[in-house]
Amino acid sequence: MTATSYAVEEPVGTPPEGVTPEKIVTQETSSTAVEGPVMSAQEMAAERELNALPEATGEGDVGTQRCDNPYKKWYALSGRKKDYFIPSWWNGTSYKDGPGGTMTVEVTRSGKISLELSGTITAEAGVLLAKAKTEFGAKVVGELGIGTGHKYSRRIKSGYYGHMQYGSWGERYSWVKYETSANRCGKKKLGSGSVKMPTREVGWRYWETRT
Repeated sequence: MTATSYAVEEPVGTPPEGVTPEKIVTQETSSTAVEGPVMSAQEMAAERELNALPEATGEGDVGTQRCDNPYKKWYALSGRKKDYFIPSWWNGTSYKDGPGGTMTVEVTRSGKISLELSGTITAEAGVLLAKAKTEFGAKVVGELGIGTGHKYSRRIKSGYYGHMQYGSWGERYSWVKYETSANRCGKKKLGSGSVKMPTREVGWRYWETRT
């Protein structure tokens, strides 16, 4: 291959999860995004009080004790990971070249990166987004538009293959959904999972392999 050849488009796979500064080769700002809702200070205060309740077991609801906490379902977020790479899952944004030389890449198709949910039960994406924005001050969005262009060149270490994947440096959280227990004195876990939220920070992620 020549030193200035274009890289070969590669089927989108799952790149390594850890993001380190040397793997962030460009960072741009997208102007196309769906911001999503936020929570009020009163809503946050009410949920903090309920979240401080002890987690109830089945036996915890038995007996004559009753409390005056309101009945509510809510989410708790934890395990915040910033600069969490969320790939763009479509052709024209993932490339491989080598061994050695210089790879040149460009986004050839536009698309959208959206909030990604997983868990034991269905969770409300908008509620989790609002909670992250309000509780943590996160600059996350519900959906991000990616346009064409974003050209970049990178030197590959001799004997190695270079990989580039376009995407967003977003945030990842673990979530738990609770409801007030029957006697209103505790909280009961309904389900749990994780959520990945994009931000306006977008660009190429680079890593190298032997094959």
